[in-house]
Amino acid sequence: MRQALRGLTTRGRAFVAAGITASLCALLLGQKDLLRVGVLLVALPLVAALVVGRTRLRLQVRRSLSPDQVPVGTQATVELALSNQGRMPAGLLLLEDRIPYVLGHRPRFVVDRVSPNWKRTVTYPIKSDVRGLFQVGPLMLTVADPFGLVETSRTFARSQHLLVTPRVQKLPEVRLGSDRAGSGENRPRAIAAAGEEDATVREYRDGDDLRRVHWRSTARRGSLMVRREEQPWQSRCSIFLDARTVSHHGHGPSSSLEWSVSAAASIGADRIHRGYVTTLLGGPTTLSAIAHRSSTAVHQPLTTQQLLTECATVEEHKYAEISPLLTVDRHVQEPSLAIAIVGACSSDDIVTLNRWRTGQATGVALLLDAATWAAGAEGTEKAGRLATATDVTEQELRRNGWRVARVRRGDHLPTVWSGLGLRSGRIA
Repeated sequence: MRQALRGLTTRGRAFVAAGITASLCALLLGQKDLLRVGVLLVALPLVAALVVGRTRLRLQVRRSLSPDQVPVGTQATVELALSNQGRMPAGLLLLEDRIPYVLGHRPRFVVDRVSPNWKRTVTYPIKSDVRGLFQVGPLMLTVADPFGLVETSRTFARSQHLLVTPRVQKLPEVRLGSDRAGSGENRPRAIAAAGEEDATVREYRDGDDLRRVHWRSTARRGSLMVRREEQPWQSRCSIFLDARTVSHHGHGPSSSLEWSVSAAASIGADRIHRGYVTTLLGGPTTLSAIAHRSSTAVHQPLTTQQLLTECATVEEHKYAEISPLLTVDRHVQEPSLAIAIVGACSSDDIVTLNRWRTGQATGVALLLDAATWAAGAEGTEKAGRLATATDVTEQELRRNGWRVARVRRGDHLPTVWSGLGLRSGRIA
């Protein structure tokens, strides 16, 4: 009853105020008819509150999403199966399903009367032009009296999630010279030309176990060397997605970050399809690994589904340097293909990228020309500085053996990708 009284609408409060005023005036003026009107005006909202407060509606709701994962711009359908399990009827009901604004307007359904064993199924479409993991629900039920004097709301606990993945594009089949699996011209035929010792050691990197230091090679080369664990002949690909705020410009679906995320998802899915053991750095898993100081999850090979989930939940972050994003990665087996999707980099960032990419790996860089995504007066001021920084980054990456493709706003990923290969072919 108290909850129902708290649910008095503006109309209900107006009735109570008018009734009290009329009753006081009637007592002062001695008007019995006016007193009856005043009592009626006060009693009506109270009776409505009593009826609504005693309503014991046992409404059961089952929600289904079809499908529960869609690419950006694709419509999904929500189905609500409603049924009244109680024996008491109810009056006016307002049902509202809570969804984020990016999925559209919140759907509302009005039911005039709910009888015992009442059942109804309602559906509504949702669509998002931005990727992400969105909560659909819970359902909010509002019970009202026929006069609109009292409303009480109840919220169901259950909800579901809709995963909106970035757009994945088919890439042309290109030769990158990094295959270790299979047969033919890409299959390795020898360990190394300089002997077994050179093939099983590499330069020391921060975080390597000191017990793996190979002192004989260290003395001979003059720099700290560690033993490289034996690698099977299997193609391995590691992708780095630069999601730093300083590397991107633009907002919404047309921003440079969204282009980068779509590229990472497309390239990763293509590599997994071609048999590569694939990992992704720079996403939510990497940030979580840094926060919890545990890199176990970073090393786990991704399935296509895991890759799309990771890319769907990428957000810009405030890291100023690449170093913490890459040093968290300690490969048990080093990749044969290192792919970096980056913006303009500082000299320290380039040093970090070179350390991440071992001497045996093919290095491929998609370099974002962020100046082409900049707009407005602020963009005009920054465009020259960004273009200069991008030029320097491109020169340094090429000088260090990276295969670089400079990406400008409006560039088509399959075209950019085909330009990186040693030999291109049909769309796979």
